[in-house]
Amino acid sequence: MKIYHLVATELKRLTATGMAKLALVALMLVPVLYAGLYLWANNDPYGNLKDVPVALVVEDTGATVDGEPVDYGTQVENQLLEDESVGWIVTDADTAEQGVRDGTYDFILTLGPDFSTALTSAEGDAPTQAVVELTTNDTNSFLATTIAGQVAEKVRASITEQVGKEAALKLLDGFATVRQNLTTAVDGADQLADGTATASDGGQQLASGAGTANIGALQLADGLQQLQAGSAALPDQANQLNDGAQQLSGGLQQLQAGSASLPDDTARLNDGAQQVAAGNAQLATTASGLATQVQDAVDQAAAVRTDAEAAIAAAPGLTDAEKQALLADIAQIATAVDDGNTKVQAANTQIGQLAAGSAAVAAGTQQLADAAPQLSGGIATAASGASQLAAGTQQLADAAPTLTNGIASAASGASQLAGGVTQLAQGSLDLAGGLGTLDSGADELRDGLASGLDDVPNQTADQRETAAQTISDPVAVDNDAVTKASNYGAGMAPFFISLAAWIGIYALFLIVKPLSRRALTAMKKPFTATTAGWAAPALLGAVQMLAVFGIITLALGYQVEHPWGMLGFMVLTSATFATIILALNILLGSVGQFLGLVLMVLQLVTAGGTFPWQTLPGPLQVLHQVLPMSHAVDGIRQLMYGGDVSLAGADAGALVFWLLGALLVSYLGARRMTRHRTLRDLRPSLIG
Repeated sequence: MKIYHLVATELKRLTATGMAKLALVALMLVPVLYAGLYLWANNDPYGNLKDVPVALVVEDTGATVDGEPVDYGTQVENQLLEDESVGWIVTDADTAEQGVRDGTYDFILTLGPDFSTALTSAEGDAPTQAVVELTTNDTNSFLATTIAGQVAEKVRASITEQVGKEAALKLLDGFATVRQNLTTAVDGADQLADGTATASDGGQQLASGAGTANIGALQLADGLQQLQAGSAALPDQANQLNDGAQQLSGGLQQLQAGSASLPDDTARLNDGAQQVAAGNAQLATTASGLATQVQDAVDQAAAVRTDAEAAIAAAPGLTDAEKQALLADIAQIATAVDDGNTKVQAANTQIGQLAAGSAAVAAGTQQLADAAPQLSGGIATAASGASQLAAGTQQLADAAPTLTNGIASAASGASQLAGGVTQLAQGSLDLAGGLGTLDSGADELRDGLASGLDDVPNQTADQRETAAQTISDPVAVDNDAVTKASNYGAGMAPFFISLAAWIGIYALFLIVKPLSRRALTAMKKPFTATTAGWAAPALLGAVQMLAVFGIITLALGYQVEHPWGMLGFMVLTSATFATIILALNILLGSVGQFLGLVLMVLQLVTAGGTFPWQTLPGPLQVLHQVLPMSHAVDGIRQLMYGGDVSLAGADAGALVFWLLGALLVSYLGARRMTRHRTLRDLRPSLIG
């Protein structure tokens, strides 16, 4: 009997009655229903999150920034309602709390009263982190809690980006203002540096002029001190001269009165006149020397006055009032000195006249002695001249103390002036040094501000807007997928196709006989019987995979990059699973069938269909590498998403290895059965 005859006989048995046909169809539809319904139900769960009811509670009372009110809570509320990422329902806190307890809402997102205040607190002294409160209830749905965490994180990231952009833009605008002010400061510092350089030069000139004025003031003080010392005896000499003039005047008066006895007295008069003439000559010599000294002092005082007035006028450290006061004092001193000199010169002239007069008197007395008749007229003239001389000497005596005091005052003022000019000279030196330091500091300030200006970015308003956006969201994710599933359902399809293939074969073996034991007993051909026992469920499994493939591509519309390759791989997967369950049934009977269920559960865990297999515990990772469903899932992924075909070929090789290995085990089991047969083999019990 041929293999196809055995297969045909098995298929005929499976369709012998109406109930058998119904059972076969029902079992054939198991993988279609499993894979189709599950993938349909989970086709695009993330796209349907807008139907998940979520309570949104906004209690934010707002805040004030730079005198302007802000309400970030309302802004976030508007953005969430516009985004429609989930089914937002705006409500109050009490309603939301009751709703999340009774299942009306899956979770609650709450923005508290101080939400805006906390977001703007970074500008103050007590920054506070804003809180987005998330309230969940796992009795509604555990995955809803996971979704809630993702939604809350998305809201947090959106708020962070918005607030960060505003803060960064404010910071960059501040930098722009700083740069503008720095530009003005640099210009001002440049002008300051030029001004301090000019001031430093002027300070040096002031110091030089003050030094020259100091020397002149010291010379003036020395000259006036000498004048004061020379004029100290002037009052006494003037008094002596006045006394002599008075005596002369009185004597001439007496002479005039007693001119009757002139002839007798001419000899005595001539002697007295000669003495007076000699005294007056000596007085004239003394007065002439004193007048010369006074004139020299006055000449020196004039030159010193000119230098002092020039130094005071050029001194920048003195106010105009102080300059005018000093010039007035100097002018007063100069006036007193000039007046004294005028009086001294006048007295000198008068004394000279007196000396000449006394000489003339002496000559006259001589003549008088020689010519008495003519002497009477000369005596009258001498008396008149003596009276004038007495008046002049009296004026000289009266003016001498004033002149001496004026010279003393001038000397004292000159000393004070010398001290002040000395202080001015020292102050001007200090000022010159300070201005030099100021000039150096102004240059450093200018250079520092210019250097700092270069470090401040010069950005336009649009550039600051772009920079603020970059600072608030510095990293963008560029999704460059080597392969990509169209949606969540397509991502789960390889796992559920593989699982459906196992379930479909497992269900078929509930009615399909692993081996025709009667044929095995009659023909004694274990290979033929084994191949026929595998071919029937493998053929039915191929039909199941064709139906599942139609559901995947047509009903659900998933894109398949390598459709023929994927269909062939699915048929290979079903055929491999058929050999494994066949081997278990041949070796262990109904126990093997049960172990097929256990093996399905084990592969459900280790196939890596949901989470990456690297997240499994160590022993399960080893099983992932070995068990066939892991290779089935990976191969279908490669072919469905357009991955590496060579990897799919390697997975196909692993399935072929399992297929051939299971066939070999099945053959060995069938061979054993041809040699050892019992009545139980012909009529097995319920438990095999």
